[in-house]
Amino acid sequence: MSARSETGMPDRSSTALVPVLGQQIRVNVRRGTGIPLVLCNGIGASYEVLDPLVAHLDPETTVVRFDVPGTGGSPNSILPYGFPYLAVVLRRLLRKVGLDGPVDVLGLSWGGAVAQQYALQHPRHCRRMILVATGTGALMVPGSPRVLLRMLTPRRFIDHEYAVGLAPHIYGGSVRRDPRIVRQLLEHQLTAGSAVGYLHQLTAGAVWTSLPWLPLIRQPTLIVSGTDDPIIPLANVHIMRTLLPQAQVHLHAGGHADLILDAATLAPVIERFRAGDDAAPGLR
Repeated sequence: MSARSETGMPDRSSTALVPVLGQQIRVNVRRGTGIPLVLCNGIGASYEVLDPLVAHLDPETTVVRFDVPGTGGSPNSILPYGFPYLAVVLRRLLRKVGLDGPVDVLGLSWGGAVAQQYALQHPRHCRRMILVATGTGALMVPGSPRVLLRMLTPRRFIDHEYAVGLAPHIYGGSVRRDPRIVRQLLEHQLTAGSAVGYLHQLTAGAVWTSLPWLPLIRQPTLIVSGTDDPIIPLANVHIMRTLLPQAQVHLHAGGHADLILDAATLAPVIERFRAGDDAAPGLR
C-alpha cells in the first residue's frame, strides 16, 4: 500500500541526500505533471517549514524543495559559498533528480537571491520567477537596524521561547496578533541546521546584490510582498518592479512569513501567475 499525505492523497514525494559539486544536498521531490516548481527557502530554515505552502499548491504539480549546505538535513559546506555557486548547484541537483527541462523558481526572503541568480545564469531552464518577501541583497533599502541585528544569530531557530518574543518585531503581519504560531512553525522543522551553516548564509547575502543586472532577467516575474514586513520595506518592491522588464506585483496586508502562515490565501495567487493568468485579481 502506498503512503498517504496529510491531505489523504497518495504521497508521491521522496527525499534523498544527493552529492553535488562536493556538497551533500538534501532534496525532496513531489512528483507530478507540468512545469516543476522549485522552492528556495529563507535563511536558517529547513524545507519542512514550507509544508503549509506545498499543501495548498495544486496536488498535481511537481514541487522541489532542498536544504542549502549547513541547513536542515544538508551537512555543512567546508568553505563559504556565494549565490552564483548555489545557482550551479541547484541546476545540477535538478538534473540529478531527473528534471532537466525548464522550471519555475520561487524564492522566499534569502531564497529570493538564489531564485534571481538562477534566473540570470540559467535563462533557458527558468520559465517564470516568483519573489516573495525579498530584495536585491546588499544594495537595497534595509529594514530597521534593530530588526536586522536580531537576525545575526540563528538563536530563534533553536530557542523557541526566544523566537516567540522576537517574532512580532521581525515578521510583522499576523504574527503581531499571535506570536505563538511561529513556535508551531519552528517545531515543524526536523532540524534547525548549524551555526556554521547560518554564518555561511549570512556571508553569502552580505556580499551579493542583483541591482546592476536585474534588467537582464527577461522571465515573467511575480513579486509578492506584505505591507507589514519589517525586514523588506515596500520601497524594495518598487525598485524591483522598475528594474525587472516583465514584473508584476501582488501586495497583501501581512508580514514577512505570510507565504507560510497564510498559504491558503497566497498559494492561489502563485498558481494563477504560473498558469499565465496575468490579468488575475490582485496582480498589477
